[in-house]
Amino acid sequence: MRKTHYIPITADVPGAANKTNCALIRKVIRTALAAEGVDFPCEVDVLLTDDAGIHAINRDMRQVDAPTDVLSFPEFDLTPGEHPDPALDADPGSGLVPLGDMVISMEHVSAQAREYAHPKRRELAYLVVHSALHLLGYDHLDEGPMKARMRAREEAILAELGITREKNA
Repeated sequence: MRKTHYIPITADVPGAANKTNCALIRKVIRTALAAEGVDFPCEVDVLLTDDAGIHAINRDMRQVDAPTDVLSFPEFDLTPGEHPDPALDADPGSGLVPLGDMVISMEHVSAQAREYAHPKRRELAYLVVHSALHLLGYDHLDEGPMKARMRAREEAILAELGITREKNA
């Protein structure tokens, strides 16, 4: 049985899955999982794409005919603080609990980094944390407590990583 998380990262845009991006994505996911008390080996699949790619996935999977910054496809219907049961939910072959998939538009990463005047690294990390929390049952369907709770967890995890809102390129 694996003792660590498995985080395969693929890209359908040139250069997106470079060593720097992949290392950041894996570190952010592992930090988010640890911060949420996930202490068993999991799998999270990541696809880095462009606006056209995420638009097609959004249309096909969610019937939303528009691009977006990040999509999350959780394997389980969890509530925040709830975890899958590794004894019941782990893949028998790998020993990993499949948490789900995330899809990130690298075009949106660049555009939003410019819009918010912070580094692409910070924007990518934010979208990864956001998606990881969705995989663990967080949501922001309301503009009240659910959204506030999710935003607080995002900022706490980013702070743990030393990734702040500083304005620098």
